[in-house]
Amino acid sequence: MKASDLFVRCLENEGVQYIFGIPGEENTDLIDSLINSDIEFILVHHEQAAAFMADIYGRLTGKPGVCLGTLGPGATNLLTGIGSAYLDYSPVVAITGQAGLDRIHKESHQYVDIIGVFEEVTKWNQQIKVPHTIPEIIRKAFKTAVIEKPGAVHIELPEDVAMMDTEGEPLPVTPMPRSCPAEEEIKKAVELINRAKKPIMLAGNGVIRDGAAEVLRKFAEEKQIPVVNSFMAKGVLPSDHPLSLFTVGMQARDYVLCGFDLADLIITVGYDFVEYLPKYWNDEAMNPIVHIDARPAEIDAYYPVQAELVGNVTEALEALTTGVAKKNFGQK
Repeated sequence: MKASDLFVRCLENEGVQYIFGIPGEENTDLIDSLINSDIEFILVHHEQAAAFMADIYGRLTGKPGVCLGTLGPGATNLLTGIGSAYLDYSPVVAITGQAGLDRIHKESHQYVDIIGVFEEVTKWNQQIKVPHTIPEIIRKAFKTAVIEKPGAVHIELPEDVAMMDTEGEPLPVTPMPRSCPAEEEIKKAVELINRAKKPIMLAGNGVIRDGAAEVLRKFAEEKQIPVVNSFMAKGVLPSDHPLSLFTVGMQARDYVLCGFDLADLIITVGYDFVEYLPKYWNDEAMNPIVHIDARPAEIDAYYPVQAELVGNVTEALEALTTGVAKKNFGQK
């Protein structure tokens, strides 16, 4: 089969339903291979729209959105949407065509080093140089895109590689691993929360990504701890819920920040620094932090972590349920 046929078979194996993009001369073989596929190609008017559509698809479904551009300006047009997906932790796989390997070492029509251009806005970024590596590269791309924290990856398929003859099969798609926080950190967090008189929770995008909104709500209600959410976590608690302190994210001193001023402990749950920097809600670094997230905490002078529950957000909240005592934020 052609390398482009194997490429499409690997995309099908990953469960891809849609590809958003614009065809061009350098990705013609890939487009031809899609004709007999169940994958639907969504034609757009501009590659930037394709990248944003893939971004939103990934954010809403949790599965990688896929976008396609040709070489040179077609590929660079994807960049803004890919940068958005990278910063917003949306799983996206960007595919671009490229000039043949026989002419990328010299000045050539519309040749741009897209691997170099995409380096700063992707989690992983790879050119396919030989067709038998296609199954490995596509499996790694899709796994990298969804593993916490999710984001954009990029695959470049040069036109001469796409038309080469090859053999191969897609690699099996394996379940994503789930990690649990360390017992020592759970105990430390329980002690901190029980000792605090006025703890508050800050829910971020990681709660949405993990599907942990219901667990968060139950934990908040059972322990009577109020919740502030970031813009990317709107909806984790209804705005009319008695424990909701609404949305925070503007860099002005609005009334929502009064909750942080009154608190003596802040429990961040799935919070990403890119959403709202700590200096805006912990400006004197007075409140200690219990950090709950899939990744270790970022280092920041305004983010004094006292307990760090690194692992699956749902399992971390469930682990705290047994030991944490009921609170009353309004008590004197």
